[in-house]
Parts: sequence; C-alpha cells; structure tokens
Amino acid sequence: MSIPNTAAMPTVSFISGADGRIRRRLLMSRVFAWTCRFATYSALAVLIVLLVAIVYSSVGRLSPDFVTNTNSTNPVKAGMLAGLWGSFWLILFTSLFSVPVGVGSAVYLEEIAKENFLVRIIKVNLANLAGVPSIVYGILGYTVFRTSAATLSIWFDGNHAFGVLGLFRVRLAKLPIYEDNILVGALTLTLVILPTVIAASQEALRSVPSSIRVASLALGATRWQTIWRQVIPAALPGISTGVILSTSRAIGEAAPLIMLGALSYTTMCPGNIDSPVKLLTRPTQVLHAPLDQFTAMPIEIYDWSKQPKPEFTEVAASGIVVLLVVLLAINSLAMIVRHYASRRLKW
Repeated sequence: MSIPNTAAMPTVSFISGADGRIRRRLLMSRVFAWTCRFATYSALAVLIVLLVAIVYSSVGRLSPDFVTNTNSTNPVKAGMLAGLWGSFWLILFTSLFSVPVGVGSAVYLEEIAKENFLVRIIKVNLANLAGVPSIVYGILGYTVFRTSAATLSIWFDGNHAFGVLGLFRVRLAKLPIYEDNILVGALTLTLVILPTVIAASQEALRSVPSSIRVASLALGATRWQTIWRQVIPAALPGISTGVILSTSRAIGEAAPLIMLGALSYTTMCPGNIDSPVKLLTRPTQVLHAPLDQFTAMPIEIYDWSKQPKPEFTEVAASGIVVLLVVLLAINSLAMIVRHYASRRLKW
C-alpha cells in the first residue's frame, strides 16, 4: 500500500482579507443565533408569567359549578355554561360549513384544475386572505349574513314551519329567526378559517408522492377513483390537523362575534339545551338552537373583564382557564388524529 506524497499536495491559502471576512460572518451568525434564542425564551417567559398569574387569579373561583352555572350579576354564582354551549353550536356548524368547502376547494385546485392565470390568482388571493384580520370578516358577516337574517325574520314568523327528521315530522311552532343567531355566527367564522383550511389541505395534498397517482392511473383507475381512494387517504393526516387547528382558532375568536351583536350577558343556552341528554331527547329544541341567540366563551370573558366589581377578575380568569383547557384538548386531538392516521401510511 503506497503512502500518498503529502509534500506534493497543494496547500490551501486564503487571499488577503478573506480570513477576516469569514470570522466576521461567523460572529454575526452566532449573534443572530443568540438573538433568536433570547427572543424565544423571552416570549416563553412572558407566556409563563401570564399563565401563572391567570391560574393564581382563578384559584378562588374555579370550581365544578363554574361550568354548570349560567351567567349572573353575582360573581359568586356566575358561570359559563351558556358560553360553552354557544361555542359548541358555533364550532359544530362552522365545521359543517368549512370542512367540505375547504377540502373540496383544495382538491379542485391541486388535483383537477389546470395551472393557468386564473388558478394562480385564486391561490395568491387565498394566501392573502389567510392573513386578513378577523374583524374584517365580522364586518362582512354583519353586512351579508346578519342583514339576510333580519330580512328572513320579517318574512318568516315560523308559525307554519315543519322540520323533517328521518321518518317523522316535528312542528316548529312559533320559531323566531333572530338577526344574531348561531348560523350567522357560524357562517362568519367559516369565512375566518376557510383560507387556512384550504391552505392546509393544499399542503397536505402536495405532500403525497406523485408516484401514487401515476401507479393508480396506470392500473386503470379513473382520476376520481385515484383522488378519492389514494390521494385523500394519504393526505388525511395533514388535512385533519389543519382542520382541527383552524377550528381551535375559531373557538377563540371574539371580534367577529362582537361585530355581529352576540349576547354578552345571557342566562339561556341556545335552544334551551343545557345538557347532552337533551340533544337526544328534545329534537324540537335542537331544531330551534341554530336560529337562536347565543353567546360564546370569549364574549363572556370579555364582558367579565369590563365589570367594575373586582370579584369579576377571578371570574374572567376562571373563564380563561376553561377556554385554555378546551383549546388544549382540541390541539391534543389534532396530535392524536395525526399520529394514528400517519401509522396507516406505507410511504
């Protein structure tokens, strides 16, 4: 085995001044890295301080009866049951409106539509709409949906309305249509999260390898069969995660609901449904709930924070803790869904 002649190997040398420039770049890189660490840890420290302060303030009021009582002028009896049920109905109908439209739009833009000038404009506008402040959507919802509901409330009094549920009918006697009902709020929140749902679904569809599409088409499957049976199941982890995280954003939105005139103080749950049992045993009230007035958890927290009595500070802090628990539960659900959906992927 021959030993290479190291004397014949060329030596590496820097031109004059190159070593100094490299040292300055490395120094700037280290300074930038430490600046990013400082910004991250500072934001984390502020968040921890806020969370500790909120939890400490809620100790005197947070109890099981806080989530079973409705709102009250007495801070000792005030609870957020109406806000919980209002948020439940809002998120239910927001998901029903946003998921089919958002996922369907993403499938069309990524899998069906040909790349042209119009499609590029739509994609750019969708990316821009995801950064629009939610209050702008609140103004749009007030102008379109709330005005339409006000018109319907004049034309339709509900005295002769019937609702079909399976094989039997339920009479909707004297069903009022409020201007600030749950459907108006859900449609407005759909506008808020729809660009995010579409963007997340598009990214999930792009992550699917093109070889899956080619192999499916080569075996004789149609384009629709390829999309429905191969592409969408493969993109399901990313789609479901984006949908659930967008839904958690909608739960914490207060500005659009305030713009729509959601109730800041109420002791009634939508449709007078205040327990899961009534969802199954009282179908007439279930049909009344979407057209009823409502409040939501962020609205109640905002109202409690404005009260002059210092005792309401503990009530507002308790409401924030409950809202955080709901958001963490939804985000945990997103992680679980993504984990189990990813286990089915074979690529």
